[in-house]
Amino acid sequence: MNIIAFSKALYSTWIYYSPERILFDAGEGVATMLTNKIYAVRHVFLTHGHVDHIAGLWSIINTRNNAMGDREKPLTVYYPSGNKGIELYADFLRKANSELRFKLDFVPLKDGEKVFLRNSTTTNRYIKPFSVVHTYSETAFGYHLIEVRRRLKEEYRNLPKEEITRLVKSYGSESVTETYEKKILTISGDTILLKKEDVADTEILFHECTFLKKEDRKFNNHASLDEVIELVQDANVQTLILYHISSRYIRSIEKVIRKMQIPGTKILYVHPERVFEF
Repeated sequence: MNIIAFSKALYSTWIYYSPERILFDAGEGVATMLTNKIYAVRHVFLTHGHVDHIAGLWSIINTRNNAMGDREKPLTVYYPSGNKGIELYADFLRKANSELRFKLDFVPLKDGEKVFLRNSTTTNRYIKPFSVVHTYSETAFGYHLIEVRRRLKEEYRNLPKEEITRLVKSYGSESVTETYEKKILTISGDTILLKKEDVADTEILFHECTFLKKEDRKFNNHASLDEVIELVQDANVQTLILYHISSRYIRSIEKVIRKMQIPGTKILYVHPERVFEF
């Protein structure tokens, strides 16, 4: 299990990615539902400043500060630069928790700015924010988790294994391989439909799906199911996870989504009344 999430549109949304100890958004109740896992979180990436995505920060900070275990693990909260709601809330949290036992930082990010999570000879992962469209007054981001990998250069890929081994021994692996970037995880945040280039070739896509019926949408600030399904067609997405679903669909959600199919893509969803595990 790598991902735990909860999302009920208007009330609370958060996604915990355990391999990198990342929390995307921090809706109300996140500390309660994650229990002891909340102490493992290293980074929080906020998509925007609406209350259902940030209200849980206070409980995270307070719980970590008053726990009996290791209280000195730092916590860094990243957010879209210039988001006034988050900046005001961050200022309040600093004042309300003036005697913290751990280092707490709020770091503004710009579109495309890389946040490196770890570097080594075997892995190199970073978070890359990208701008999304939610409401006219709200600066909002989606996030990519990207891993830099190595592969054989195209001219060597059809060679026998023995020949490749000989080339590596003679010239070194750097001469026959190249680096490339792989999107492991993409988080849409609250937004209208993402662009094709934002979702293409990602392993796991969390795309908001507030409306299962397009005609239920009154304003163009969220996505609908038919739009998301069309977007992901031929996008080489391994797993699509629909989230931020309105509670108006609680009785019909399973039946409606079960009918949806995308060749080569597994479709899952975060039920508005259940914690999701994947």
